[in-house]
Amino acid sequence: MSKKEISFTEGPVFQSLLRFAIPVLGALILQAAYGAVDLLIVGKFGNASSISAVGTGSSFMQMATFIITSLAMGSTVIIGHHIGEQKPKEAGNAVGTTIILFLIIAVIMTFVLEFAAGGIAHLLQAPAESFDKTILYIRICSAGIVIIIAYNVISGVLRGVGNANLPLLFVGIACVINILGDLLLVGVFHMDVAGAAIATVFAQFVSVVCSVVVLRKQDMPIEFSREQCRIYKEELGKILNVGIPIALQETTVQISFLVVNSVINQMGLMPSAGYGIAQKIVSFIMLVPSSIMQSVSAFVAQNIGAGKKSRAWKGFYTAIITGCSVGIIIFMVGFFGGGVLSSFFTNDSEVIAQSAAYLKGFSADCILTCVLFSSIGYFNGCGKSIPVMIQGITSAFCIRIPVSIIMSRLPETSLTYVGMATPITTVYGIIFFVICFRLLNKTQPNNKNGFLLSVLLVEMLITENHFHYLIILRYMNRIENFIKIRITYNCQIPCLNP
Repeated sequence: MSKKEISFTEGPVFQSLLRFAIPVLGALILQAAYGAVDLLIVGKFGNASSISAVGTGSSFMQMATFIITSLAMGSTVIIGHHIGEQKPKEAGNAVGTTIILFLIIAVIMTFVLEFAAGGIAHLLQAPAESFDKTILYIRICSAGIVIIIAYNVISGVLRGVGNANLPLLFVGIACVINILGDLLLVGVFHMDVAGAAIATVFAQFVSVVCSVVVLRKQDMPIEFSREQCRIYKEELGKILNVGIPIALQETTVQISFLVVNSVINQMGLMPSAGYGIAQKIVSFIMLVPSSIMQSVSAFVAQNIGAGKKSRAWKGFYTAIITGCSVGIIIFMVGFFGGGVLSSFFTNDSEVIAQSAAYLKGFSADCILTCVLFSSIGYFNGCGKSIPVMIQGITSAFCIRIPVSIIMSRLPETSLTYVGMATPITTVYGIIFFVICFRLLNKTQPNNKNGFLLSVLLVEMLITENHFHYLIILRYMNRIENFIKIRITYNCQIPCLNP
């Protein structure tokens, strides 16, 4: 299976990042458009209660989907490892384990969500006018959770074998079918919230069917048969070890947004509807920093692996400058043009005003997030995911939720104040990573140590004083310096040439 790869270790940094970020951004746009279609069409053909129901219900289903996608990352990584190790049978075992694991999860989630739909709507503080519609939306989507999970699992497996084009194709198919389904069921048959939910599930069903048909004709670099559809304990352990921390981080972040949604729902129907529309706009706004984050992760990972730490840092700073430059433009659009953007989703002037108010408070985050997401991308690229997880958990429960509650209870409050909770949270995240960077630098040998090692190495090469190996071995993390010196002096270093 052919795949066009981008090398980040050579050539201009900006061009390399841009070449990778643009296709990633394209895929993210399709995914965001898919999620926004339901709300857009319901907003045009329904009323404020329908907008509120779809906004609240889709927020919960989005959380569930993100958790599944995050957990599926474990499968993506493990399958990718086996492919890289040239172990096609083990890759097939991982696929079989993934299928059974997520089938079990799908069955459990179907029953739980069907019976708990009312409780979920209550926890989310869905307004009385949209309460029953919210339950209906969640139940219909929950009935198709098996399809939604299958869709995400297939995409995860394909990314694991190194194919990013087919998942993009399947997202595009689902997006087109969802649009047509919404127009037919909501616009023509006036099925309102139920029609939007049915269109969502049916679109992903068509996408899954298409993916199965295409996959049967693909030459996959794995050995897989139906007999491998069982749990392999070793593969299960590997998948969960990678997937659970990622899913945990994503769960905490999504829960925080659901809590914020609940806080806003208590403010009334119109704020609830306005926030639902604003969040869909935000999902598009966040595409730029999200694409930058993924690009930085790939860029840093390749350059750290190649021993080019200075180039990794250059990519990191380039991403921040580029992202903030674009972020300033997006900030201006969100701050001054929030009403225009919101009018694409509804004709209700009050709902538009509420959405624009939230975007005015949120818009500063368009700039700040580019710094935060670039930092997250850098740490992920270095393989240091623990700081990222800690930042995600603490920002969600210690900053975003408390600040949102406080802002919602201020005298004469508005969605503008609540919207400010997000950039405040991002500022905390930036400060957190600044501290992490300082701590990381303290753990690295300073320039003085590096100079001393270079002197010792040169002296050792000239005098063959092997006693200095002991000193050098203490600082093997500076091995790239040794290699450079070896090349400079055209010498062989025994400890580096076993």
